[in-house]
Amino acid sequence: MSKTTATASRRKRRAERRATADYTGGVYGSMLAASVVIGAGTLGSFPRTELVVLLLLTGVVFWIAHVHAQLFGARLAQQTPDRHLVLHVCRDEWPIVKAAVPPAVAVAVSPLLGLDLRGAGWLALCVAVAGQVGWSLAAARRAGASPRLMAVTASVNLLLGLLIIAFKIVLKH
Repeated sequence: MSKTTATASRRKRRAERRATADYTGGVYGSMLAASVVIGAGTLGSFPRTELVVLLLLTGVVFWIAHVHAQLFGARLAQQTPDRHLVLHVCRDEWPIVKAAVPPAVAVAVSPLLGLDLRGAGWLALCVAVAGQVGWSLAAARRAGASPRLMAVTASVNLLLGLLIIAFKIVLKH
């Protein structure tokens, strides 16, 4: 196979994956990251580092849980998992982890922005909510939703994000 043919084949496979992508994991992962930020009120000696690690590890743990549920829940009844299916499910659920990265990066760069730990938490929370809205818009767009339906999904996810922010305000940390 020539280099040009191999490149074209890879591009075609990536386009097919994008066309069938499911972004619900990204929405879920963003909500999860926002919840982690809220729940991380008392961290130890290195709070920023611990919050970054907590965000990323929580994303990975929930990704593993979702992969497990997909492989050994409904799919096991339909077919025995093979390597191809396992990789497919792992890739499909990966947006859960990807959604944890922007809030973790926000915490990591917060000192460069002159933010204290409280400010870093708020920045991470806002980034997670923005990600939640963004992932929902990407999912709606991919599904061919009308502009009106895209506005509805963005609004619902923004309201859910604001609800999470309200929890943070009530918890006062």
